[in-house]
Amino acid sequence: MFQALWAFLQGLIRFLWSYVRDATRLRRRPPRPAAMDLLRANLHKVRIPEPTNRIHKDECCVSFDTPRSEGGLYVDMNSFLGFGREHVAWNFEKSENPVYLHIVQRRKPEPDETDRPLKKPTLLAIGVEGGFGEQEPEYDVTYEIVILPEFVSLPFPSVDLPEKVRLAVDKVILAESADRKQQLASWVADKKIISAHAMDLQQLDNGVIVPPTGWKCSKCDKTENLWLNLTDGMILCGRWVWDGTGGNNHAVEHYQQTKYPLAVKLGTITADLEGADVYSYPEDDSVEDPILAQHLSHFGIDFSSLQKTEMTTAERELDHNTNFDWNRIQESGKDAEPLYGPGYTGLVNLGNSCYMASVMQVMFSTHPFISRYFEKQSLKAVFAISQADPTLDLNMQMTKLAHGMLSGKYSAPSQEGQEGIRPRMFKSVIAASHPEFSSMRQQDALEFYHHLIDKVEQANPGNHELNPCTGFKFIIEERVQCPSGKVSYNQHCDNFLTLSIPLHEATNKEQLEAFHEKKAAMDLDGKEVSKEEIVRPRVPLEACLASFSGGEEVPEFYSTALNSKTTAIKTTGLKTFPDYLVLQMRKFVMGEGWVPKKLDVYIDVPDIIDISHMRSNGVQPGEELLPEGASCGNKAEPARPVADEDIVSQLANIGFNYFACQKAAINTSNAGLEEAMNWLLSHTQDPDINEPISQDPMPAEDTIDEASLQTLVSFGFPEDVSRMALKASGGNIERATEWVFSHPEASSSVSADSSTNNVKDDDSHISDGSGRYKLMAFVSHMGTSTHCGHYVAHILKDGRWTIFNDNKVAASVDLPKDMGYLYFFQRISS
Repeated sequence: MFQALWAFLQGLIRFLWSYVRDATRLRRRPPRPAAMDLLRANLHKVRIPEPTNRIHKDECCVSFDTPRSEGGLYVDMNSFLGFGREHVAWNFEKSENPVYLHIVQRRKPEPDETDRPLKKPTLLAIGVEGGFGEQEPEYDVTYEIVILPEFVSLPFPSVDLPEKVRLAVDKVILAESADRKQQLASWVADKKIISAHAMDLQQLDNGVIVPPTGWKCSKCDKTENLWLNLTDGMILCGRWVWDGTGGNNHAVEHYQQTKYPLAVKLGTITADLEGADVYSYPEDDSVEDPILAQHLSHFGIDFSSLQKTEMTTAERELDHNTNFDWNRIQESGKDAEPLYGPGYTGLVNLGNSCYMASVMQVMFSTHPFISRYFEKQSLKAVFAISQADPTLDLNMQMTKLAHGMLSGKYSAPSQEGQEGIRPRMFKSVIAASHPEFSSMRQQDALEFYHHLIDKVEQANPGNHELNPCTGFKFIIEERVQCPSGKVSYNQHCDNFLTLSIPLHEATNKEQLEAFHEKKAAMDLDGKEVSKEEIVRPRVPLEACLASFSGGEEVPEFYSTALNSKTTAIKTTGLKTFPDYLVLQMRKFVMGEGWVPKKLDVYIDVPDIIDISHMRSNGVQPGEELLPEGASCGNKAEPARPVADEDIVSQLANIGFNYFACQKAAINTSNAGLEEAMNWLLSHTQDPDINEPISQDPMPAEDTIDEASLQTLVSFGFPEDVSRMALKASGGNIERATEWVFSHPEASSSVSADSSTNNVKDDDSHISDGSGRYKLMAFVSHMGTSTHCGHYVAHILKDGRWTIFNDNKVAASVDLPKDMGYLYFFQRISS
């Protein structure tokens, strides 16, 4: 911290010295009288910025020109918007603001630059001590006042300038730019919180003494990734990781059994206890333990003599952000040809923004988005109709991004390779009011794709010709048939298909069996299988599509024809085929111990697919629909929910109030004794918990935690089913996941009553056509979760596959087509 402060003071001293030096020099060079008169005539157009004003002095608001571009950057001294040399006249025509601060930056020569060692970042942050961006080269900066429309210039600094101008310009120069403010606010990693369990942590007097070396998991043979439970001194291995690393989940299973909250990672404990990795299971995060020394001494640990042998959780995350070790997806080590020009512009990683870059590269390779924001939309035209602050206008920033990526202006070779463009303004406006996308944390590329579609549609309401998302939407139709032979149909609109991966359909079963036998033998000998020896299942995409459209049983289906519950058969198909078909591979599932895991699997994806057999044609001749009506069906069974008396009596026998027991059973949909008990324990403080149940037809809705809801949705569960599960489990994610698996009928509850149509009138313009598609792009993910790791896009452009890895763009050499997370198909015109 002291070094950062000292560096800041040094920079400030250098600036003040150059200011005094230039002022002294320019005092002898007063501005031309005519130019000065012109400036004084426009003083009323100059504003002195307030602390709350956003100063855009880093980048043009309608292009990616910066002070380092050939023409520099012009800052409007009234609106504080920045413009490149080609675009500043547009702003003058629109706003009639004539006074601008012209900023030009030129890189200083650094002859010894190649000899200077690069410092490895130690903090997952940018622009701060120990963070990324510390290798930024130095630039000489010059300023001048420019008056439009004739571009009359006056030198700055100059004591002859009006005081208002000097004060306004000084504040612009010294102020943090709008981009910088957002960058710093979003990027600095969250500081560890002090655990709520630390100060009064229970430690058992069980005589456990932890030796300084020779640790091993108490339940298996793992000797790495070991965690010491600070309550009972048990040493257990960490969570299992999809690539075979990590542990066997014994530490987290121990917490689930004992509820002992805190554990410290052995191998991270040194004399500097601040670096120790303490994890709180109830808080589900790395935390700070202010009295860790006392907790360690309870088990005889002398931390002053211990050496660091393991990476902390944060260090592992940082290592993944700086050294992506997923060689195949990134085609690392391949002699790839760099590509430049229109459509081959890279997007600089703003800090875990690869999910956004990958999706936008794909979207601006599709005809609807190219046509809407590039071919049929000029920058000048969209700027003329944009709102007062174009940095907050989505259509403006989408057009800016399209022209930046597709014009080729910013795609040229440089000393370090392609520089690419920094889509900060686009990210700011597309992520506005979204707590996750506005952060610098990694996000799910699919969630961003869905968010992008929603935002673009909101920006083009009711105008189907301008809406580029229409070609991505399609109608899904579900058909449910009960034993009576009668059917119900349900339709809804979507813009992607989520496909489960049927591992039992793997085409290399013999190789898999041989590999597992070999691995088991090596495990017995204490040996590890090398990454090159690992055999992964290979599942054809056709099997995943068949799993989506194949029939599935729906137990506990209430048939309005039979007036009873039965087992029905549900099939799913597509009512329409979109111009662009997006497929998500459901690689993230719940493993043992309710720990999310990633399926380590290859998907064999052909270049051309035909899904014509998946078309659903609605009610067929001879089919009879299930009857509708309030007298039957799930919605009317019964009018007022009734508590299961077995659950109520068991809870009452324990000693709970009878009315409270009834509420617990009803609010967990009579799911079982454990679910009701958990609900009851979490609502004991409700003021009306012991009062008689209201005679209203339905109980009041419990508030559902949105973060928990999104977690379940990310597992692939429907949102309505996730809400039901969280309500039934008292908001606990693990129990909610179990509830979903134990209540498969819930996934069909929407269609259990009668035939319904949830397609909006606005969706009547959805396109339809042939079911034959060709693969045009895919987005791959590397890491243990969609919310960490790295995303890369491969796109078929000009007849060849191209890899887009942030700002690196090159011809693909070894196409990892079988490792995709999202696949984008384009319809083949008949």
